[in-house]
Amino acid sequence: MTEDARDADAGDDTDADAAHDVVGVGLGPFNLGLAAMLDGVAEDVDAAFLERDPEFHWHEGMLLEGATLEVPFLADLVTLADPTNPHSYLNYLRETGRIYEFYFYETFQVPRREYDDYLRWVAERLDACRFSREVTAVRWDAEREHYVVAARHPETGERFEYRGEHLALGVGSRPRIPENLRGHPEDDVFHTAKYRYNRDRVLDAGSVTVVGSGQSAAEVFQDLLERRPDHGYRLDWLTRSDGFFPMEYSKLGLQHFTPEYEQYVYDLPQAVKDDLIPDQDLLYKGVDPETSAEIYDLLYRRSIGDWDPDVGLFAMTDVREIESVGDAYALDCHQWQAEESFVHESEVVVLGTGYERPIPDFLDPIEDAVGWDERGRYEVTEDHRLAVDLPGDVFLQNAEVHTHGVGVPDLGLGCYRNAQFVNRLVGREACPEDSDTVFQDFAVDRFVEHAPGASRERGSETTAATTQDD
Repeated sequence: MTEDARDADAGDDTDADAAHDVVGVGLGPFNLGLAAMLDGVAEDVDAAFLERDPEFHWHEGMLLEGATLEVPFLADLVTLADPTNPHSYLNYLRETGRIYEFYFYETFQVPRREYDDYLRWVAERLDACRFSREVTAVRWDAEREHYVVAARHPETGERFEYRGEHLALGVGSRPRIPENLRGHPEDDVFHTAKYRYNRDRVLDAGSVTVVGSGQSAAEVFQDLLERRPDHGYRLDWLTRSDGFFPMEYSKLGLQHFTPEYEQYVYDLPQAVKDDLIPDQDLLYKGVDPETSAEIYDLLYRRSIGDWDPDVGLFAMTDVREIESVGDAYALDCHQWQAEESFVHESEVVVLGTGYERPIPDFLDPIEDAVGWDERGRYEVTEDHRLAVDLPGDVFLQNAEVHTHGVGVPDLGLGCYRNAQFVNRLVGREACPEDSDTVFQDFAVDRFVEHAPGASRERGSETTAATTQDD
């Protein structure tokens, strides 16, 4: 379907008195996955998904050559819930004539550029997708009992209105730059999300500093390290983390990204979650072990003989402020363990300072109906819905880490979450809701249920009786 045709369809939507079954706000992988699953298994659901960008794209600024997805290709939009869905990654390969090439590729983690191409392939096949629709307000129509979603065309200013019995919020995250590091020319000091757009400027610099220790910072550092001999810049990597540690990637460790662990976290008191989740960074914020190994191997080869790679890596260092100094920038640094400060100068600074998920302003009209915790965060139901005092559901996509834990942003668990949304929309189990998916137990009740020698009662008589019964 052409963009003009999509716009025509969107116009028809705004003139209709009837409400869609669900209106989605934002089209990242999670809401796109919901659209794909509804298209594949729930033909009776009328949906519209609104996106402010003119076409689908996914982390364009970090689609570096050689970068791979951090989860297996099975964590596509639909496969873990419905392997027969026509919007699967394998069907994308079949339809684009690449399935034999992939067969011989023999790799579970696929190129990030191809995953982006796959997502765009799905978006182009779905009539429910509406692009160039920036949502400005969401209100509740009490008389008709549905949501009214106001939107505008970002370029023309044309206004639209969509009505839905339910909402799916998938507005995603945005690059986070701490306040103390802002205020500099975006060609010189910028977030990793814009790296590809600014790379030509970076390669012309005399010195470059990468700040941060996550996967994005590591990929930028690796890309610059590979290109350094042809350009001659000084390259440094600073992080306030304890070190440049790898992401937890063991098979038992990955069982934290499962429905069982998500349920365990949800059942914990909120105060316990708030202590637990920040300490789990290496489950999802570290460096991919393969990326770490490639960086080290490259440094080793570049240091053979009297060759100096002209590279620095320094951890436990907080960049407190950045000031302009002539043609460069002075980074006010503090090594927090040794409690020592120093100044580091660099012509370009690339910030791998993560992402944030602010509460969107368009929810202001229904703010009083939304449940908020004591820290001003969403209150969320067990099945990932916003706690809202209105008849219509609000499905949350990747906005509930504080209630459900580190698995929320995981692409694989997105499919499980969407299965719950689809089933609630259609009023039946159109998609399986998996349980008992891992060998590990997290909750005491589950372990006691599975282990013959375990009991909540203390004392030898209970233990012996349990063993004898077995």
